[in-house]
Amino acid sequence: MRDLLPIAAKLGAILKDRHETIAIAESSAGGLISAALLAVPGASAYFLGGAIVYTREARRTLLDLPDSAFAGIRGVTEPLAQVLARGTLKRFSPAWSLAEVGAAGPTGSRYGDPAGHSCIAVAGPVERSITIETGSDDRVANMRAFAAAALDLLAQCLAAPPADRP
Repeated sequence: MRDLLPIAAKLGAILKDRHETIAIAESSAGGLISAALLAVPGASAYFLGGAIVYTREARRTLLDLPDSAFAGIRGVTEPLAQVLARGTLKRFSPAWSLAEVGAAGPTGSRYGDPAGHSCIAVAGPVERSITIETGSDDRVANMRAFAAAALDLLAQCLAAPPADRP
């Protein structure tokens, strides 16, 4: 977790300076993304909330996303992460949302993705998504890697020039 704190502090400062807010939906990162952002003093100025959406029931209940929102989308993909990010944006009404879904390990997903596979998406003034593959089956190391990649993607989106914003 300590390795996540420097970037979380930087992101928190940017969000506070801009008077922008964020909400998180994470799955295989298990709350590490939210924990890193909340570890920053003054997080209440920018952190609206988050959900660990590890199951379909959690997505339904916590994000109010019906199963139909995922029709035709294979699990652990960038389109799935984007649906979660947009659903989080709708549910919490922040300026930004960040979503992560993956297979931390030691086994892969039921969709055939290997351990160490994660898809991450940001929604808000800039929308982007990425897929990462750690090549590892170390569950805890993958959870940290997924959280770090999510925070890095958010940093890229926050740094995007205004021309890249809708």
